[in-house]
Order: sequence, then structure tokens, then C-alpha cells
Amino acid sequence: MSILKFDHLSKRLQGSSENQPLFSNVSAVIDEPERIALLAPSGQGKSTLLRILSLLDCADEGDILLNNVSFREWQPLHWRMKAMYVAQQAVMLPGSVEDNLRIASRLHRTVFDNDYARKLMADVGLHELDWCKPSADLSGGEKQRVALVRSLLLYPDLLLLDEITASLDPHSKVAVEVMLAELHEKQGTTYIWVTHDLEQARSVSNRVWFMGEGTLLEDAPTGEFFRSPQSEAARRFLSLADREEGEKCQA
Repeated sequence: MSILKFDHLSKRLQGSSENQPLFSNVSAVIDEPERIALLAPSGQGKSTLLRILSLLDCADEGDILLNNVSFREWQPLHWRMKAMYVAQQAVMLPGSVEDNLRIASRLHRTVFDNDYARKLMADVGLHELDWCKPSADLSGGEKQRVALVRSLLLYPDLLLLDEITASLDPHSKVAVEVMLAELHEKQGTTYIWVTHDLEQARSVSNRVWFMGEGTLLEDAPTGEFFRSPQSEAARRFLSLADREEGEKCQA
């Protein structure tokens, strides 16, 4: 039984008078727990694809199956318990840190596991954060990590991660990477991780999806993709990233 499968997904650009596609004919399958890096130049629809897979956006064509059942047969609330989207810009609800951590359990009518919540908060470097602190007073990095922990408290099978470490300092970034690797190893959690950090992509994934030319161009083991990309678009992408990294080092 596949964890996730999607067939021939297409999405048109909003406001396009000519029904211009953002992407089309995007298909893939995840048969066992995996760590996937989703890479692409800007404007190829990476975030939109994640939102479609979490049922926060709608494809114009195609089907998505979670545990071999089409999204059409799922209640969206139940789907989103299994396939959790974590946005780059964390959304904090009014109230305290604890209010935000408990909201998923209240919404989905599940038991709040206080011990597990404290473990996760410690794992992401927030063991000293006061749970009574207003969420509005948190830094961007704190909000991002609280939002991630909030999602993990529902024990999702699939995490859809959209640049979730972009606002973190190096130490916190590594802490999040280590925690997610542990969840994959111990709980079999699959994640699809959008990142512009190619070093991160190499370290956190065992599989790469590369989007280009309006579709999913490559689906390959991580090492194979970085050693020998098959498409010209991927070769250009990696070459440009290498040049930009070199320029940073020289600056």
C-alpha cells in the first residue's frame, strides 16, 4: 500500500487569461517512509504543490491518494491530520505558546500529550521557553519551531515542509534537522521538504524531486541526482547554485 500517490496533477496560473499552466502532468508515488527534498528554481510551483498535497489548494486536474484512498473520499480535516503542511511563515493564533500547542488537539478532538510536547520543544531548542508567553511576542524563529511542534503533536504520517528552517540560526536549524531525522527513523514519518539550501537537501534527504519546465522533471536518489542530473534544467540549476555559493564565500 502506497503512503502517497499523485497522478497527472496540473495547476493553472491564477489570473491567467490563456489558462497558462504553473505545472502539469506531475506524478509520483511514495511506497515506503522516505525523506524527500523538493527542489526547483523559483516560480515552478513547489509551495503550491505542497499545498495541493495537503488539500489547502486544489489541482485543476489529477488525483491524489493517501494510503491508497483518493482525496475525494477523505474528509479534509482527517486528511490534514495525516498529511500536515508546515508553512515558511508560521501562523500563530492569539493567546499563549501553550494555547497554540494545544489547538491541534482541541480542533481534532485528540488527547494533548504534555510530555511529548515538552520533549519536542526541547528537541528544537525551546526547552526554556515560557509556555505562558504571548505567541505574538515570539521571534520569527521561535514561531517557526512552535508551529512545527504543533503539527507533530498529531503524529502525522506525512510532513509537507515549506522552507521551515529559513528563519532559524544555524544551531536551531541543525536541531530541527536532527529531530526530523529521528522521527523518520523511529516513527517512520515521511517528509517532503522544500528548501533552497542544497547542502541541507543533501543531508536531510534520500530522494530528490526536481521541478522544472512546468513539470516534475526528475525523481532520483539524492546522491545520484547531485552527481549526475539527467535534465539540462537540473544541471543549470545546480551550476547556478554552485556559482552563487562560490560568490558568497568570496564576499
